[in-house]
Amino acid sequence: MIAIAVREPGGPEVLVPVERPTPRPAAGEVLIKVAAAGVNRPDVFQRLGRYPPPPGITDIPGLEVSGTIADVAADVGGFRAGDAVCALVAGGGYAEYCVAPVPQCLPVPRGLDLASAAAIPETFFTIWTNVFVRGGLKAGESILIHGGSSGIGTTAIQLARAFGARVFATAGSPEKCLACERLGAERCINYRDGDFVAGVREQTAGRGVDVVLDMVGGAYFARNIEALATEGRLVEIATLEGAKAELNIQTIMHRRLTVTGSTLRARPIADKGVIAAAVHQHVWPLLESGAVKPIIYATFPLRNASEAHRVMEASVHIGKLVLII
Repeated sequence: MIAIAVREPGGPEVLVPVERPTPRPAAGEVLIKVAAAGVNRPDVFQRLGRYPPPPGITDIPGLEVSGTIADVAADVGGFRAGDAVCALVAGGGYAEYCVAPVPQCLPVPRGLDLASAAAIPETFFTIWTNVFVRGGLKAGESILIHGGSSGIGTTAIQLARAFGARVFATAGSPEKCLACERLGAERCINYRDGDFVAGVREQTAGRGVDVVLDMVGGAYFARNIEALATEGRLVEIATLEGAKAELNIQTIMHRRLTVTGSTLRARPIADKGVIAAAVHQHVWPLLESGAVKPIIYATFPLRNASEAHRVMEASVHIGKLVLII
């Protein structure tokens, strides 16, 4: 099969097409003939040498795929060859074939094409487990979503709004802010010329928001704490601007705040299976009704994975980037 390899740590040009043996499904796995693969920020970090795959996982990048099942392990039930699925994987998505654990596979939502389905697993699984499980966001509460125009952000805005929350966001241009508001954000603050702490406090009559979803880290940490209401929850899912920060611990104590977060890639298959089942139950009906949808900015042929990474690093996109096999 053709796959995309990382020749060496470096820029987008180190992503090169190579021939690799077609994988075979081990116990509890299916083999997917890949139709499309989502491109995510962790793929960029892997390419740079800053986010190696977990032990035992292929070095081929790619954390989510869609396609049709080509083969199943002998112990697999519930899926058969020819089924259209999308799947969360720990690696291997940038290829013509990819193996996936059965608990991390879901049927393609009715009404969605395979390119759209490939843009679902990484972001929708991440948002469900972080915003609704760890962050405990409920109808009637409010949330501030940083990076609102990203794949994660566009997913979070739609899901939070669909489940009855007030949604605020940040983004880096008027065009991106407008896109966030069209997706359901009550207000999107341009972080280049606005103060998001002051912005959300103004919008909430000084109260602050119940949840902050952050992927920036660094200097944002203390400001996120200030943006939270009493009993608020800060959920960290990435540290794009640094993993270390200072804060006043007494602020957390006095306002009874919760700081949490998670990563997804290295979690056990059983954990991911629980997330998949919850997403299937609670989110699939929204996808199939059209109430929410993956926002795709652009698609690229598999062999042009390097160009997809250039677009991602330029941060001009709104929504997801997808490779088409």
